[in-house]
Amino acid sequence: QVQLVESGGGLVQAGESLRLSCAASGRPISSYAMGWFRQAPGKERECVGALSWSGGSTYYADSVKGRFTISKDNAKNTVYLQMNNLKPEDTAVYYCAAVPHPARWYAPKSPNEYDYWGAGTQVTVSS
Repeated sequence: QVQLVESGGGLVQAGESLRLSCAASGRPISSYAMGWFRQAPGKERECVGALSWSGGSTYYADSVKGRFTISKDNAKNTVYLQMNNLKPEDTAVYYCAAVPHPARWYAPKSPNEYDYWGAGTQVTVSS
């Protein structure tokens, strides 16, 4: 079992930055693929970034490419989402997810592919 706790959300103005953290416990995430998802009211949960367990492959949604960066610190058992140049349409609850995955270079982007989820952290971007 892996427990995930997100932090770092908050209220910012458009153009500002935030860094979300996802602290994992229970198991080392060095062999887990990790993902960041978001869900706005009335919308489906979408993957904004994913990282293969090897760290060698990433996925980003088109809407965040060039602005968001996912990274992992195995020593701290923590995954990060650096979000720059935030826009009002980035407003959502952001969730961290994890799955043990045998494919070294695979960064899963579907919610159904993940086994473990955090409770989420709210990000609100004002215009």
